[in-house]
Amino acid sequence: MHDVVRRIEGREHAMRDVVRRIDAATPPGRDRAVDALRALAVLGVVLGHWLVTALVADSGTVRVASPLQHLPHLAPVSWVLQTLAVFFLVGGRVGARSCLSARERGVSYRQWLRTRLGRLFGPVCAVLVVWSLAAGTMLACGTGWATVHALGKLVLSPLWFLLIFAVLTAATPVAARLHPLWPLAVVLHVDLFRFGLSGPDRIGELNVVAGWLVPYCLGAAWARGSLNSRATAWALLVGGAAATTLLVLFAGYPAAMVGVPGAGISNLGPPTLAAVTFGLAQCGAALLLLDPLRRLCAGPVAWAAVALVNLSAMTVFLWHQTAMMAVTATALLTGRAVPGLHTVPDGPGWVQARVLWLPVFAAALLVCWAAFRTYEQDRAHERQRRGRTTVVRTGRPARREATRDV
Repeated sequence: MHDVVRRIEGREHAMRDVVRRIDAATPPGRDRAVDALRALAVLGVVLGHWLVTALVADSGTVRVASPLQHLPHLAPVSWVLQTLAVFFLVGGRVGARSCLSARERGVSYRQWLRTRLGRLFGPVCAVLVVWSLAAGTMLACGTGWATVHALGKLVLSPLWFLLIFAVLTAATPVAARLHPLWPLAVVLHVDLFRFGLSGPDRIGELNVVAGWLVPYCLGAAWARGSLNSRATAWALLVGGAAATTLLVLFAGYPAAMVGVPGAGISNLGPPTLAAVTFGLAQCGAALLLLDPLRRLCAGPVAWAAVALVNLSAMTVFLWHQTAMMAVTATALLTGRAVPGLHTVPDGPGWVQARVLWLPVFAAALLVCWAAFRTYEQDRAHERQRRGRTTVVRTGRPARREATRDV
């Protein structure tokens, strides 16, 4: 008994030591609330996917379904957990500040962009390699194409987000000078032509960039100090919420802010005007949360949790669907449909069962994190190593100076 108590005390001491080290290693001027917003955005996407994505076992195949198909009154769940606008808001702020800092230190745009995008390469390649092998193995073992396609789509669909984020990162110097109303006007006119004038659906693809450019430009404006007043935050929250309500009630936009299989219109595929105005409301709410988050993250325990999520954000984002599918596939070995995993999400019972499965999904994600986090951390260590010394070309002979990771 005493040995067990000593082991527990030893682990608690080790955890406290880790918390102290993370707190001590944080630069004094770092705005911890920004990192907290990014962590909340990532966790919102993960939890949202786990709650609204169902893999239904049907006649030897697996198909994707959503509880929002059968339980539309659950649409408010998507209002809380569809947090992409917050991620782009933070990305715009961080990208604009990083780009300005690099320019002031004489770092070229090409070098800055290579560093910013390099962090995506390793984790994405790991996912593509593993799932290419998995898909080939499943097909060789006789798994139907429909099942492989459904699973592969779930894994690869989050990559569109990273592609758009990479495009907007590359456009940061332009976005830093662009008023958010310009891309918002593009979204408005595209939707008017697409829905009001029965234009071709393909024109909606313009909103894939324009729609997410709105919160990204807001983030760049935040970096310039243009969003520091609470009045601006409240205007975004109230104005965005009112506009979204009117669009849903009177313009025929769906209430769910995520895609619903079988629906005629999706607010995310591509982003609609309702999704963008909803994102404005989310950005306003995020700005209003900054002060409470700063107070919360002043505590070393809360800050350590936020820092750890941020250090593994890419790994968590890329592997959370795999974790859910691994649990679902393992449960298929029982030979029967397990509630909350393989059954049709058509009632409150499914929702209750799915909530009970969330800790199991989290445990599976922890296994994925342990297996693949090195692909993210190795890139981070490489960036830090390269950032220690960078050749800065001036009118005089080249000189070397210490630089931070940009």
